Amino acid sequence: MDEARRAKLAAWLPAGSEITAMSLMSGGAIQQNWLLDVLQDGVLHEWVLRTDSQATLTHSRPRAEEFALLTTAFAAGVTVPEPLMLCADALVIGAPFFIMRRVSGIAAAHRVVRSDTLGGGREALVRRLGQELAWVHSVRSDNAALAFLSPHPAVSPAQCFVDEMRGHLDAGRSPRPMLEWGLRYLERYAPPRGEIVLCHNDFRTGNLMVDDVGVTGVLDWEFAGWGDRHEDLGWFCAKCWRFGSAFEAGGIGTRAALYEAYEQASGVPVDDASVRFWEIAAHIRWAVIAVSQAERHISGTERSLELALTGHIVPDLECHIMQATL
Repeated sequence: MDEARRAKLAAWLPAGSEITAMSLMSGGAIQQNWLLDVLQDGVLHEWVLRTDSQATLTHSRPRAEEFALLTTAFAAGVTVPEPLMLCADALVIGAPFFIMRRVSGIAAAHRVVRSDTLGGGREALVRRLGQELAWVHSVRSDNAALAFLSPHPAVSPAQCFVDEMRGHLDAGRSPRPMLEWGLRYLERYAPPRGEIVLCHNDFRTGNLMVDDVGVTGVLDWEFAGWGDRHEDLGWFCAKCWRFGSAFEAGGIGTRAALYEAYEQASGVPVDDASVRFWEIAAHIRWAVIAVSQAERHISGTERSLELALTGHIVPDLECHIMQATL
């Protein structure tokens, strides 16, 4: 961030605020996260400023909506960074942004799945994550604070997913027959419509901050929306988000421990067949996103080695889809 924008940010903050340090965090292919140290009346505050990257995905929610989602989740008891301030004025730093309290811990997936001690141990951590998901799903579709979310149509979330993904594939420049195969499989075996709840839609290892004791923050709410509770469970358990670990629940622990903790916290039984259905959907969705991210590089919209390499994971995802549907 250049000095002019930093000065505008300092002027926008509450009176008497002094920015003592500011640095861009690593990662963030879709959004940017800035570490922000601010001195107010002799007290040092450690915050994170979240704003848009140069290019973003069309189905990623704007910052004002993500801030509302974060605020709602915080009120529902989900362990999220406390939301503090929202700026919808793009003239301050060049794009809307919000500020949240910084949380400690580790999010790096390759470190989390290899540790037997983080979060109090594998069993304790995966059980806590089951509880966190139950708290997310306690937010129902009649919540007035989330009125900006599109109401879910009468058809099942499964059919909505198939229709949405098929639309993305139809708009692509190259045919994706294995992904089409997977969508046809999902269409044939779609579970019936159940209760519609708030879904995080990116609840996975890598978006979860943990320390030696437990979960310190559920991050990245930009894809959240109404859906089937099993969508989140399937996304978390999908093989593509286990990062090489043999443990089925996010590469962290057992599926049984996740299910049991979720059921105890939510009072709702988990349907394993529905979770397996949404695991296949997770691989299709991630493949479609990977194609979209690679297109940002190929089209010249945002030249990035990371985005270019993301496109190369699609064949591996297609292999998972084939194995699960044959």
